[in-house]
Amino acid sequence: MSRRRAAGNEAPRILNHLEAEIAFTALKATGNYKILRRLDLDNDQRLSRRRTGEQLLGICLDTETTGFESPQDTIIELGLVAFTYDPGSGEIIEVVDRYSGCEDPGAPLSEEVKLVTGITDELLRGERLDDARVEEMARKADLIIAHNAGFDRKFVEARFPIFAELPWACTLVQINWQQELISSRTLEYLLFRYGYFIDAHRAVNDAEGVLGLLLEQLPRSKTPLFRELLERSGETTARISAVNAPFDKKDLLKGRGYRWSDGSNGKPKSWWIEIRESAVDEEMAFLGGEIYNRGNVSAVDIVKISALDRFSVRG
Repeated sequence: MSRRRAAGNEAPRILNHLEAEIAFTALKATGNYKILRRLDLDNDQRLSRRRTGEQLLGICLDTETTGFESPQDTIIELGLVAFTYDPGSGEIIEVVDRYSGCEDPGAPLSEEVKLVTGITDELLRGERLDDARVEEMARKADLIIAHNAGFDRKFVEARFPIFAELPWACTLVQINWQQELISSRTLEYLLFRYGYFIDAHRAVNDAEGVLGLLLEQLPRSKTPLFRELLERSGETTARISAVNAPFDKKDLLKGRGYRWSDGSNGKPKSWWIEIRESAVDEEMAFLGGEIYNRGNVSAVDIVKISALDRFSVRG
């Protein structure tokens, strides 16, 4: 019997980097294929790596937790990716530091958490986050960014109070994805739209994914995504709570973008909306004329919010 393998049984040859790039370009050019690249920030050509006059430090952050409610649920994994940027242009310069760590919650994980994250009780046993390392990175930061800051911030602040002293931004809610004609806001889907993938639901991978997203332009407006986020995060907004609004006005409020708060989070039990500070007078005119039947709007609660308080449990 011949020792030569039949042609159909030969193991496929792995392409080298140049061959893979040629194949990638050729397939993409046909218009018949959607090909994803694994996000690789260490070799990402979108990072400018140019030294500018003023540089600030941003940190992309993600957590994996035992559940959704703080403080009864806790962090089991934390990922940080630090990068420098030009605050004037919004240009992202380079990745300068990373941290990935786990923490034993002291109780078995739920099957759902294990399934979603791939994290096991064995992986966490005896582990603890490096407080000194995390706090050192946080002290240097000018801005913390997450893809669901309303979730991540409350867990991180409970574990590391230094994060309560820093401004935060959120790629999930501070970018108008609907206006950009993107229907889903999950991090995996957004990266897919830009041609990238990550091994999601591990904290440092998701943190890198956030930075990979920030390196792109918005698809419709062509605005650099990070520059847009910097502008939105720097604004002072106002949370307006329509306290004691008539029940029969709820559909009108919902249609305008108001959401219901049951008061369990320490905020007024009411329909509420968060808007730019410059739009407060217009909103009050709407409430007075359409919701309170030209009545007294003194029950309306207005709280101004900056990046230092936004997404915090105290915000």
